[in-house]
Amino acid sequence: MTEKLKVAIIQDSPAPLAVAQGMEKVVAKAREAIEMGARVIAFGEAFLGGYPAWLDHVPAVSLWDHPGTKELHALLLAQAIRGDDPRFAQLQWAVDIAGVAVSVGGYERIRNSLYSTQFLFRPKAPVLRHRKLMLSPSERLFLGSGDGSTLEAHEAPWGRLGQLASDEHWMPLARAAMHHAGEAVHIAAWPTLHDISMLASAHYAYEGRTFVLAAGTIQDKAEMIAGYEAAGGDGSARKLLDRLPEGQLQYGRSAIIAPDGVVLAQAGEGAEILLTEIDLGEIPRGLVTMDTDGQHARPDIFELRIDRRTRTGIVDLTDGEAAVA
Repeated sequence: MTEKLKVAIIQDSPAPLAVAQGMEKVVAKAREAIEMGARVIAFGEAFLGGYPAWLDHVPAVSLWDHPGTKELHALLLAQAIRGDDPRFAQLQWAVDIAGVAVSVGGYERIRNSLYSTQFLFRPKAPVLRHRKLMLSPSERLFLGSGDGSTLEAHEAPWGRLGQLASDEHWMPLARAAMHHAGEAVHIAAWPTLHDISMLASAHYAYEGRTFVLAAGTIQDKAEMIAGYEAAGGDGSARKLLDRLPEGQLQYGRSAIIAPDGVVLAQAGEGAEILLTEIDLGEIPRGLVTMDTDGQHARPDIFELRIDRRTRTGIVDLTDGEAAVA
């Protein structure tokens, strides 16, 4: 049995810090992929707003009261996605018309906190959000951690589609939760793919018997500064960005991986649309040798509990209600 599906990764440079301009690019590139026949389209982590490369390349940015860091944080708060953001309208319209799914990473603002969120656009349905559960050490400077309420998958006509971001692929229990969802296709969003990122993505594919779209981005210093200016930046953060190394900061290297861990297609270090036709029939054939949510799970020994409640930090009690310890 074969069931063919065209999938694509958009490996390109975002408009760093300038979310409106980044959204325009997402719409244009998604339409290109749709015209090429793609039914699932993935962008890398933090494409809307750009990955904060200065955290990895500029010394001392995590020091208390750093003026450049404060300005960049304020810019991201101002630019971030909020609720049912009107900037989503064009992409949602394209998704509705074409009947495709598009995943793009970006910054989401909830009250005064920022989250690294994967936004999954689905035909004629609300955007499915996944807020990153575990952040890298540098990301913890300005991002909050998501809760279990966004750990879910989308039910598409051809199967289930899920998404996680970068370091979450090293969380065994997060992987187990998503494997339990029965993904046919999984989007692994990364800032850029190093050898260790490829290892994690291939391991996820093999362990979960799922196709993985390991999506990275490209970004350089000049684009970072141009995005800063487009977002209205005109202060001390410019000095911070000037200290970035010259040239390219993120190198893409995206890949599409089969359920047996074999790389079907891999991008280089420049802008491209990585397009591949996959055979979903490979999934049931592979389950005979590895079924980590079934015959290999041993639920008589191991049990995973997931708290899917939304955590707001505050519980309001009315008169007559008792607090529960």
